[in-house]
Amino acid sequence: MSISLEQVSKHYGGSVAISDVSVEIADGELFVLLGPSGSGKSTLLRAIAGLTPIDRGRIVLHGRDVTHVSAREREVGFVFQNYALFRHMTVAENIEFALRARGVGAAARRARVNELLELVSLQGLGKRLPSELSGGQQQRVAVARALAHEPRVLLLDEPFGALDAKIRDELRRAIRDIQRTVGITTILVTHDQEEAFTMADRIGVMDRGRLQETDEPRVLYTRPRTRFAATFLGAANLLLGRIEGGGVRVGNTVFDTNPSERGGPPRHGEVTVLIRPEDIVLGRSELSAASAGELGYGTVRQIEFVGVLERVRLHVEPNEWLTSALAPGARFTIEATRNSRDAETTKLEVGQRVRIGAKHVHVLPTPISSLRLVGASEPDVERLASSSLVRELATRMHIAPVRHLSSSGIPPEALGGLAVVPFDRAGGFDGIARLLDEGARQVLGIADGHRRIERLVIYIQPTRAAREAALAAAGTLLRHLAVEGTLLVPAADRTVRGTSYRDLLDIRHAALRAHGVDVRTETFRGDVADAIGKRIHPSAPTLLLLGVSSPSSCYGLIEELGPRLAPRPPAATLIVRGNADADRDANTISYLRSASVLG
Repeated sequence: MSISLEQVSKHYGGSVAISDVSVEIADGELFVLLGPSGSGKSTLLRAIAGLTPIDRGRIVLHGRDVTHVSAREREVGFVFQNYALFRHMTVAENIEFALRARGVGAAARRARVNELLELVSLQGLGKRLPSELSGGQQQRVAVARALAHEPRVLLLDEPFGALDAKIRDELRRAIRDIQRTVGITTILVTHDQEEAFTMADRIGVMDRGRLQETDEPRVLYTRPRTRFAATFLGAANLLLGRIEGGGVRVGNTVFDTNPSERGGPPRHGEVTVLIRPEDIVLGRSELSAASAGELGYGTVRQIEFVGVLERVRLHVEPNEWLTSALAPGARFTIEATRNSRDAETTKLEVGQRVRIGAKHVHVLPTPISSLRLVGASEPDVERLASSSLVRELATRMHIAPVRHLSSSGIPPEALGGLAVVPFDRAGGFDGIARLLDEGARQVLGIADGHRRIERLVIYIQPTRAAREAALAAAGTLLRHLAVEGTLLVPAADRTVRGTSYRDLLDIRHAALRAHGVDVRTETFRGDVADAIGKRIHPSAPTLLLLGVSSPSSCYGLIEELGPRLAPRPPAATLIVRGNADADRDANTISYLRSASVLG
């Protein structure tokens, strides 16, 4: 790999600029860091260049650890947003500046300058001053200067931001051509989605200092793994669906899903479904089953002509099978885009009631589709709604929590998504376990709702099912909470409860590969309850995440943890259970390994 980042972190006082960023970038790849302002893109770029020291982590360029190497010795070329050209120097003098500083002879400098001027299509302009060039020409000079000393990595920090649309488009193509010609590994920072899509081999989406998701542009748009990528990369309709057989029900239709697609949907329960506006079909009468699956009805509220497309916004009344993932149970909006031909064929008017269908749906792998606040009374539910953790998750995930009273029994829909309950010191763990036993896949108990969570401590029972479910939940939490995750692993060189020590340490790599998040691993010896108890500090409100394989194994873990944690429970505890079928697969593999059938 040309560039390798391992758990790179940077803080400014109490503010997190970069949090545990790990990624590998191949030789000759053009990798784009995309995200909103303040997401940490430029800080990460400057850290790679050596212009900003990091607090933790490792930076490797072409197999060489440069974490503590000076910027000049990293063999990196940097292009700034404001060009940073020397105004008193000519174009040629700007380009050869780095060569002169390195003691390169005059003849070699002249030859290199002429070569680079031709590469960036500025032949004959070497004697001009920067003030005599257009903005696009100045940026080409900045690129040429960055390439002058033949760096092995090129870093571009929003280089097109100050240019008008036409020049920006021309310069994008020019720099992409230059990058391919030279074959240099390049990282481009931008907040412009079109820029990222047109230039990138791969895109890394950043938000709140974390690398949320990484993939090829088309995959990120059509099959994102996270809510943030789904909503940041273009318009998105996020609805709640329910797994039925081999498909997912949304509205009046059960859509086929591909279980191998980005981890596939869970076998049961509620899921978040993405439908892009261009996949929405509108009709005054029945929709063709061959072209779209029917969702339900909506009322046209706005029609906008935007050139080659028509944008239509519709208000939809929710029902049992058709509801928004952004505000479950509330009236919501669906956005559709139609080409000019469809707009002419089926003309619509504001106030008109129409059928809504979808050509394609994508199930997001995120395990948290909704927040279901479950309490015995209105005050219980109100305390949950006002807790710091619920408010933070709801705000950052754009979810309106749904309230349920359990005095007359818990409705089945309350067990979908993430069930949230008060943590009673007398029997909080038992209350969580009962919900899991009744069918919930994940239950969050809140003991201290007033303080903001500062730490995430994770312990996972050593089965494949528990691992997959817990890592998915950990990945979602780490993307939305500004905290660091610590995974507790028993320190033993022998087999631990049927799973080898090597397998347990591989959890970090599984988390990074499958969920795009990095977690820190801490080993412990002895009792798991003592290990967790030592990491629960009143001074640092902690969210404890426990991954279990089944309700029965959950009760066993609670018997272990309950007495140790009851006097001083964590601020919140999330217990996630895996899938029973996956448990049986994992047990089979453990048996085969112990019998030396598998290596």
